[in-house]
Amino acid sequence: MREIVLPEAKPAFEWVNGRALQKVSPRRKHSLAQSEFLITLGEWARASGLGRFGTEWEFRIAPAGEERRPLVPDVAFLSYARLPYEAETDADIPRVAPDAVVEVLSSGDRRRDVEEKVRVYLAAGTSVVFLVDTKHQTVTIRDATGSQTINRDAAVTHSSLPGFSMPASSLFEEPRPK
Repeated sequence: MREIVLPEAKPAFEWVNGRALQKVSPRRKHSLAQSEFLITLGEWARASGLGRFGTEWEFRIAPAGEERRPLVPDVAFLSYARLPYEAETDADIPRVAPDAVVEVLSSGDRRRDVEEKVRVYLAAGTSVVFLVDTKHQTVTIRDATGSQTINRDAAVTHSSLPGFSMPASSLFEEPRPK
């Protein structure tokens, strides 16, 4: 199987729609949503003991019959069922798809690029992709069965993350002064 290898850079490069795309340094709202999702997912992962989590974590994945390519989700969860705890070295740049992916949409994102990343993740075995839209304050939950968009008043959940739940509003609200 052919593998696409891109140069190391900060921000990292991803391979999307046949071209290298460099991640964008996030703005405040993007950073807030990414951080809130990471904190809640991390607390859940630690309490459940089900897997690893991280931000801007490079994965090299390949849907069946396709080239292996680098993708760097804003937030990812990788279960120990998919890559065991003991495989710490392999977890540095996993060659398996994460179980859950969070992509916080940026103003410069092309819809076709976002759709291609969702397609690749799901085709490679990711159970759920959360698309966070800070402008419209919604979260679109994509999986193999379809798509559901929730507003800020709903809870972010998915059956592939048993017991995980967070208020969508926390992704969009600045901490209040005391």
